[in-house]
Amino acid sequence: MISRRSTLAGLAALPALSACQRIGGEGPATLKLGHTLNADHPVHKAMVYMGEQLMELSSGLLGLQIYPNGQLGSERQLVELLQIGAVAMTKVSTISMEGFSPSMKLFSIPYLFSDSDHLWRVLNSDLGRELLDSLQGQRLQGLGYYDAGSRSFYMTDAPVRSPADLAGLKVRVLPSRTSIEMVEALGGSATPISWGELYTALQQGVVDGAENNPPSYYLSRHYETAKYYTLDEHTAVPDLLIMSRPVFDALSDQQRDWVNSAMAASVTYQRKLWTEASDEALEAVAAAGVEIIRPDKQPFRDAVAPMKAAFAQTELGPLIRRVEALEVAR
Repeated sequence: MISRRSTLAGLAALPALSACQRIGGEGPATLKLGHTLNADHPVHKAMVYMGEQLMELSSGLLGLQIYPNGQLGSERQLVELLQIGAVAMTKVSTISMEGFSPSMKLFSIPYLFSDSDHLWRVLNSDLGRELLDSLQGQRLQGLGYYDAGSRSFYMTDAPVRSPADLAGLKVRVLPSRTSIEMVEALGGSATPISWGELYTALQQGVVDGAENNPPSYYLSRHYETAKYYTLDEHTAVPDLLIMSRPVFDALSDQQRDWVNSAMAASVTYQRKLWTEASDEALEAVAAAGVEIIRPDKQPFRDAVAPMKAAFAQTELGPLIRRVEALEVAR
């Protein structure tokens, strides 16, 4: 449930915002995009590229003004600002969208996708488009997906080589019921903590570890405290670029075409950047003394198999079957 009070409080603490600002009266329009990543992240670089493409496609009539590093608020605050049309766009994890669209729980089901090619067949399919559009009832519009690789465990005191090694350990997760169930199915104790508080939580032993993709693990500097990285790759959770539905509706058909075309170009660019960033991140953390573990994934799959089977009996069942059908659709 979105709190209008917290939204207004957040707005009061920010500079005056306009999601789509006219420069010089009749000049070009600029869409405001806020996110919580730093400027070195592949997703931020893809957004910059999107802005360049948007200016080129529109002959300078429509551009992006990007605010990284949480300048306009936390991820939740940014989503609320989108809902009231105060900011045009933001980046979220599909995990964070579970409370807005139950269908988004699909991406939190462990080992649902056989590999990256399978994931992208789903994202580029009619199902992927339907999931983006499922946010419209919450005054949001999904524009497209960015690659966020696979999430794996990293720990502070000892490596995880099998699910048994997670027994009793506190593992930071996003505030997602599905993520919590996954860690518990593997024997751990799931602990939701905000991303901004996680470095200190790892340092102080509030949690014993966390889970994320290689670039996020590296760029957050979590490897300085959590020096055991287990590439179990339990979930493939893409990022979403979402737009304020009120702002999207206010655009002309031509402007929407420009936005969608620029988004598509940035996705292709970001996927290339992501592959490079993942390889560089693993090399960098290994050079910093991190032990990288490549475990047998089957025990992890077996541990969460009952969870996956239970989801297949819910309203997600038809979606799961569509995902599985695309695994063999070459």
